[in-house]
Amino acid sequence: MRGSIRLFRILGISINIHMTFFLLLLFAVTGGIKWLALVIAVFFFVTLHELCHSLVAMRFGIKTREITLFPIGGLASMAKIPERPMQELAISVAGPLSNLGIIVVFFFPLKALLGTEAFFNPSTLTWPSTLAYVYWLNLMLAAFNLLPAFPMDGGRILRALLAIKMGYRKATKIAVIFGHVFSLIFAYFGIVRFNIMLIIIAVFIYTAASGEELQQDVKENLKKFMVRDILPRDFITLDKGTALSKVLELMFHSHQEDFPVVENGFFCGFATRQDIMAGIHSFGMDRPVKDVMRTSFPKVNSTDAILKAQNIMNDKGIRALPVMRDGKVAGVITLEDIGRVYAMMSQRG
Repeated sequence: MRGSIRLFRILGISINIHMTFFLLLLFAVTGGIKWLALVIAVFFFVTLHELCHSLVAMRFGIKTREITLFPIGGLASMAKIPERPMQELAISVAGPLSNLGIIVVFFFPLKALLGTEAFFNPSTLTWPSTLAYVYWLNLMLAAFNLLPAFPMDGGRILRALLAIKMGYRKATKIAVIFGHVFSLIFAYFGIVRFNIMLIIIAVFIYTAASGEELQQDVKENLKKFMVRDILPRDFITLDKGTALSKVLELMFHSHQEDFPVVENGFFCGFATRQDIMAGIHSFGMDRPVKDVMRTSFPKVNSTDAILKAQNIMNDKGIRALPVMRDGKVAGVITLEDIGRVYAMMSQRG
C-alpha cells in the first residue's frame, strides 16, 4: 500500500506500517515511556488480530499479501473477497476472538500478579496499572471491531449473516447503512467533545463503507462480462527461437509485455515480463525465448468470466494470462485490462 513501510514478513505476509502511524508514535514519545509501551502493545495486538484473519482466510485458499497498520487499526489485503457467507463469517470472527481469547487466558494470572486495585484501574500512573491497560486494550479492540458497521469486523459479520438469506448485494447495502449511521454518531460526539480522533474515525468509516458498497456493485455488474468482451484484438505471439533482444524490441514498440509462445500454431509456453527481464539479466540478449518461457502456466478460455481470470491472477501472483479459444491462443488478458473495466464501472456507479 502506498505511504507504508515494510517492517518484516511472517508466514509469507508483509507486515507494513503506514506513515500516519508515526503520528501515534510521536504522541507516545511526548507522553513518556509508559505511553510508548501502550503504542507498542497496540501495534502487537493489532498485528495479531489481522494475522488471525489471514490464517483463517488461508484455510479457504485466500492469500493475504500484506497487513498495513494504521493509527486506528489494521488492514489485511486479501487476494479476493470470500465467495461464501460462512467463509466471510469465519474470517471476520477470527480477529476479535483472538483479542477475547487473550482476555480469558490472562484474566486470573494478571489479576493475581498485579493486584485487584491496579488490575481494574488501568492507567499510565504506575507500571502495574500500565500493564493492566495493555491487557484491557484487547477488550477495547474487540468491542470496537465488533460494531456492526463497515469496514469493521462486526459489519462483515452482519453482512455474512444477512447474505445467507438475501445475497451479497442487498446484505452489503444494509451493512453499509449501519456503517454510515455509526460514522455520523462518531462525528457528532467528535464535534461536541472536540475530539479529533473520533472525527477521523467517522470519516474513515463513512468512506470505507461507501467504497465497499461501490466495490460490491461493480463486482456484481462484472459477473455479466466474459474475457472475450474485453480481450484486446491485436496481440503478438512468439516462436521458440525468438531472441530476447527481439522480444525486448517488441515490448518497447507495442503495448504488450507478456507473450504466448506457439509452435506449429499451438500454445507451448508463456513468457512474462519478469521472465524476459530476468533472462536478459542472467543470459544476455541473444538467448532464445524458449530458455526463459514457462511451459506450465495457467490459462483461461475466452468464454470464462472476467472475475475468474482476476482470481487466478491474484491467487498466482501474476499480471497476465494467455486466453484460449478452441485449443489455440486467442490473446492475452492483463490486470490492467480488468482494471480499466473496474474504473469505467466505478465511474458509472
